[in-house]
Amino acid sequence: MQILLPIHIISGVIALASAASALSFKKGKNRHILSGKIFFWAMLGIFITAIPMSIINENIFLFFVAIFSFYLAFSGMRFGRNRTGIATPLDWIAVGLMVFSGVGMWLLAVDYFVNDNSQYIVLLVFGFLAIGLGYNNFRTYRNKTATGKERIEKHLTNMMGGTIAVITAVLVVNPPSDPEWVWWVLPTALIVPAIFWWVRKVGNSQSDY
Repeated sequence: MQILLPIHIISGVIALASAASALSFKKGKNRHILSGKIFFWAMLGIFITAIPMSIINENIFLFFVAIFSFYLAFSGMRFGRNRTGIATPLDWIAVGLMVFSGVGMWLLAVDYFVNDNSQYIVLLVFGFLAIGLGYNNFRTYRNKTATGKERIEKHLTNMMGGTIAVITAVLVVNPPSDPEWVWWVLPTALIVPAIFWWVRKVGNSQSDY
């Protein structure tokens, strides 16, 4: 446990810095790609430390959020690299785990609601996103449509989702004020509209992806 937390924190700092770096560089260029790779590996570091910490501390909330957050980085990386539109077995397993985390968060939300824990709001929101994004990616895999602009849109959506997860993690370490759930959902509420705008911009672009 003592070694896991420092690795978790360092991975978070690297993920945040590399996400900012990737956003600042021109898309598709070497520095953007390198920043994205660093972001993915940092998110993996967060994931492989968060899971055992959640088990040791019996924190099922962290367990589901860790799966949810890492899937965003994983699928973002996969859409960025896989130009064929054909999903691998690992892609199918990952999307199944994403939906699993969403269902798990909804079930946990019921328990939190019954016990008057306001974090049920966070679980409802994240559960909706997990199931929605997971099902959307499932349809994309099934229809093999993740090519061209749609592939870039998926890459953008999922990588930005992972970035939101990192920003959220930083905010909730010491939330400035109550209620705590506001700081969990604030980055999502502020950044998701920008993602929709960006995806629409890609869709309307004349560029050949």
